[in-house]
Amino acid sequence: MTEVIRKIHVVGINSYLFGDLLPKLQDLFIATENIAVPFSYVEEIKSWSVNGLEKQKSFFSSNSNNELINWLRSQKTDVILITRGDPLWFGIGRILLENFSKDELSFYPSNTCIQLAFSKLKIPWQNTVNVSIHGRDSTKLFEALKGRPSSLAIITDSNNKSLEIIKKNLSELNLIDFYDFWLCEEIGFDNEKIRKLNLKESLPSDISSLNIVVLTKTMGNYSNNNIPLFGISDHNFKTFDDRPNLLTKREVRIQILADLELPKNGVIWDIGAGCGSIGLEALKLRPNLDLFCIDKRIGSKALILENSKRLGVKPKFIFEEDINNTLNKRNLSSFEKPNRVVIGGCDKKTKLQIINSLDKVMSIGDIIVIPIIEIQTIKELKEELEDKHFKINLNLIQTYKSLSISEGIRLEPNNPVFLLKGKK
Repeated sequence: MTEVIRKIHVVGINSYLFGDLLPKLQDLFIATENIAVPFSYVEEIKSWSVNGLEKQKSFFSSNSNNELINWLRSQKTDVILITRGDPLWFGIGRILLENFSKDELSFYPSNTCIQLAFSKLKIPWQNTVNVSIHGRDSTKLFEALKGRPSSLAIITDSNNKSLEIIKKNLSELNLIDFYDFWLCEEIGFDNEKIRKLNLKESLPSDISSLNIVVLTKTMGNYSNNNIPLFGISDHNFKTFDDRPNLLTKREVRIQILADLELPKNGVIWDIGAGCGSIGLEALKLRPNLDLFCIDKRIGSKALILENSKRLGVKPKFIFEEDINNTLNKRNLSSFEKPNRVVIGGCDKKTKLQIINSLDKVMSIGDIIVIPIIEIQTIKELKEELEDKHFKINLNLIQTYKSLSISEGIRLEPNNPVFLLKGKK
C-alpha cells in the first residue's frame, strides 16, 4: 500500500477576516486541528474559532525560523500554516521547499501586497522590478536602483531601518527627484494607508511596521535651475534605460573635462557622443566653444538635443552617423578644425582611423582624450599617437561610491576606465 503523507497547507491571506477566505479554505480551517501562525497576528487568527471551536484547535505561534520547521516536522496529521500574500513570492515557500517534499506541501496564495498596492495606485506593474530587503542584504536594492527602472517595488523590514536605507540609496545615486516615493502601509487590512512622501523632509514618525514601498518614475517637468557649473550629476542627463553605456559617469567625465584643458574659444569634437554628456558639459563650462557631436546610434540626435535643452547650451552640429562616414564622405575642409577631441564608443580600428585623419588638421597644443575599458587596445592607440608626435599621458580612473546598508556604509566600486591623453 502507498503510504499516506500528511499535508502542510500553506494559506496566504490579505485580511484578518475569516469571511474573506474562499469557502474551501474556510472548510479546511474548520477541519484542521493544528494551525501555525506568525506571532504578530496569532490573536486575529484565533478569533476565527467561534462557538467553542477554539477548544478543538491547537495554535502554534512563531517566527519563520527553525522553531517553526521543527514543529512542522513533529506533526503527524495535516496542519495549516497561515502566511501573508503569496508564500512562493519572497515568502516562506522557498524555506518550506528546502525542508519538506513537494508531496507534503500545498500552497494557496492570495494576492501579493505588491499586486494590491499597484491596484490601489492604479498603475500597471508588469514591468516593475521587485526587490525584497526583508531579512536580506540590501545590495540588490542598490543594483536595481542603478538600472533606474520605471517602477520598483520594495518589501521592507521594520527591524533594519529599511526606509532610511532606501532614502539614503536614492540620495547616493542622485535619484531623489527621479522617483515618486509611495509608502503603502497595511495593504488589504482595516488600517490600510497609502501616502506619497517628500524625501527631502524627514520620514513620518507614525509609520506602521507592516509596510512596502513603491517607486514610480516622476512625471514632473524637468528643471535645470539647480544644475551646477561643473560636475553635473548623471541623473540630469536623459538616456535610455536599456542602454546605460550612452552616459559617461560623472567621476570619469570630470577627469576627461580636466584632461581636455578646455580653451575659451575653439572647436571640440565629441565622437561616440551617446547622450552628449561630455561635450554638453564642456559647452556649459566654455560657452564660446563650437561643439560637434557625432554618434551613429539611431535616436542619439534627439537625445543630445533634449540634454542640451536641460543644460541650457547649444551644440553647433549633431551628426547621427558613423564617424567613418563623417571623415570619408564629407568635405572636412568645410568643418572648423577640432582643437579638442574625445573619442569614445567605437572599436580600436575606428579609433586608429580617427587619430590618423584628425592629426592632419590639428595644431600644436591641441588635445585628444580617449576613454578605454579594454586594456589590450591601449598599446596600439598609444603608439599611434606617439607616431603623430602627441605627448602621451595615461591614467587609470577607479572610483567608489558609498552604499548605505543595514550594518552602516560600505564602498561600491565603479568600473575602472583608462584615460589616454595625447597633446600635440
